[in-house]
Amino acid sequence: MGLFLAIDAGGTKTRCILADETRTLGHAATGSVKLMRVGEAEASARLRGMLTEVSLSAGVPLSEVTQTCIGLAGLTIEAVREWAQRQISDVVGGNLLLAGDEEIALDGAFRGGSGILIIAGTGSNVLGRAADGAMYRAGGWGPAIGDEGSGYWIGHEALRAGFWAKDRGVTTTLLTEIAELWGAKSIGEIVEIANERPGPDLPALAPMVVRCADAGDELAAAVLERAGVELAEQVALVALKMKESGTQRKVDAAYTGSVIEHISLVRSAMIAALKTSSPGVKVKEGAVDSLEGALWRAREPGK
Repeated sequence: MGLFLAIDAGGTKTRCILADETRTLGHAATGSVKLMRVGEAEASARLRGMLTEVSLSAGVPLSEVTQTCIGLAGLTIEAVREWAQRQISDVVGGNLLLAGDEEIALDGAFRGGSGILIIAGTGSNVLGRAADGAMYRAGGWGPAIGDEGSGYWIGHEALRAGFWAKDRGVTTTLLTEIAELWGAKSIGEIVEIANERPGPDLPALAPMVVRCADAGDELAAAVLERAGVELAEQVALVALKMKESGTQRKVDAAYTGSVIEHISLVRSAMIAALKTSSPGVKVKEGAVDSLEGALWRAREPGK
């Protein structure tokens, strides 16, 4: 009987499961192992610790694993690929599959089939896989260029909206809440913190924007609604590319990421906008589990 290891190396946490052909035998989790975020030594220690934990949880030695699939960001960077191959191959047996974090999320939703995946967490990205296997993308260029509808975008737009309101005498609680969160005692200190390099953690403002919107702040609600509309525009672009390729006119879409999963106003605004711009796109209910996509890939022969 084959044994399969699946790893989802997300931006803030890393999860893995060890399974046979039909059952999950063990699971484990740790913090981020992204080299750009925590450094190689910390990433390696976390990954090795998690692998030891999942082996103990399953009661199976990692040397008996048939195939592993790890999904992680930055695979185009040779140092990231080499690190993942070295760290996993040193302690895990069998074949190793490296995949992008968006690829395993796409497989978590569609199991190798066609569809559009909407990723909206700290950053954002939309990609589609057509019936012929061709891939189409929009966004994902990082916060300085895009990441529309993401946590970063929401934090940045909330700041802009707060100062827009101040200039025009529009009532909003956004600047008051930002000042409290940042420990700023004046508008001038907010400006200083916002313009620091490296800058503040703007995605961390997103939950605050949600609280303001829930409390009735119309400007905060408008920021979240615009985030949904921005995401819808990216989805519509990918759907148009797929349509123009002649592969399909109707397509299912799925979503993953903290913003689109947990902020209902963003999600509902996106779905509403798509009904007008791309009526052929149907958004599936419930968030995608990327780890399930990695397990599907690990179990598939010939992958």
